[in-house]
Amino acid sequence: MKRLDVISPGVLATVQDLGRPGLAGLGVGWSGAADRAALRLANRLAGNAEGAPAVEVTFGGLVVRAVDPLVVVVTGAVCPITVDGRPEPVNTVLRLRAGAELRLGQPSRGLRSYLAVRGGLDLPTVLGSASTDVLAGIGPRSLAAGDVLRVAEPRHPLSDVDFAPVPQPRDDELELRVWLGPRDDWFTAEAVAALGREPFEVTSDSDRVGMRLAGPVLDRHREGELPSEGTVRGALQVPPSGHPTLFLADHPVTGGYPVIAVVLADDVDRAAQARPGTRLRFRVVPRTW
Repeated sequence: MKRLDVISPGVLATVQDLGRPGLAGLGVGWSGAADRAALRLANRLAGNAEGAPAVEVTFGGLVVRAVDPLVVVVTGAVCPITVDGRPEPVNTVLRLRAGAELRLGQPSRGLRSYLAVRGGLDLPTVLGSASTDVLAGIGPRSLAAGDVLRVAEPRHPLSDVDFAPVPQPRDDELELRVWLGPRDDWFTAEAVAALGREPFEVTSDSDRVGMRLAGPVLDRHREGELPSEGTVRGALQVPPSGHPTLFLADHPVTGGYPVIAVVLADDVDRAAQARPGTRLRFRVVPRTW
C-alpha cells in the first residue's frame, strides 16, 4: 500500500470527507470538510469518489513526503505550492515521484486548502466517516509530524481534465445569502433590517465550529430563555451579546440561543474560506418552500 509521510502539519491539518449526515438525532454532528465544494473538486480531479478522505489544511504550512509515486491535487485557498522546491499551481493534477516533498505555504486568498491523493486516504471510520470532529472529539486526531498516511488503491479512472479554473472571490468582502428564521421573530424589526443592511467582520475567535462576527448588535424584543433545539450548519445564532456566530462544519447539534437566519449551504462553503478581518454582508432571499 502506498504511503504519504507528514513532515509538518502546519497550524492545523485534519482528515476530512463529507462527514456523518443523518445522525443529529443521536447527538452526532455532521462534521466533514468545512468547504465541501473544494473537497469535491480535489477528489474529482484526482479520480476519486467525491467524498473520499483528504487532508484539510488551515492557513498553510503542511509539508508531506511521498514514500511512493503518487498523484495529488490541492484545491481551496490559493496558496504557494512547491514540489521539491518547484512552484506548482492549485486546482491541478500533480504527479509526485517517490521521495518528493510537497509544501503548502500561507494562502494569499482564503483560509482552508484540501490535499487529495489519488485513491483517497485509507483510515478507519467512525460512524461511517473518517472526518475529524474537533468539537465532539470523534474521528482521527489532528495530524502531527511523523504521521504516516496510507493511500487506498484507486477505484475510478483518472479524469481527462488536469486543471480546473476556479473564480476567486474578493478578499475584503463576501456576500452570503440567508433565509430568515426560524427565530427571527425574537428580534426587533431594526435588528432584522440591520442583518441584511450592515456589514459584519470575521473575528479571530473562529474555528471549524463557527465564526464569531463583529458588527451591529442584533437586539431582541422578546425576553426569556429559548429551550435548546436543533441547529444546522450555516445557522446564525445570536447570544445575549447581540453579536452573531455563524456555525460551520463542527457546530453543536443543539443550541439555546435564537437563530435569526441560516446561510444557504453553497454559501457556507465560501464562508469557511473567510479569514479574520474579512467583511461579510448578508443578503436575505425568499425561502424556496
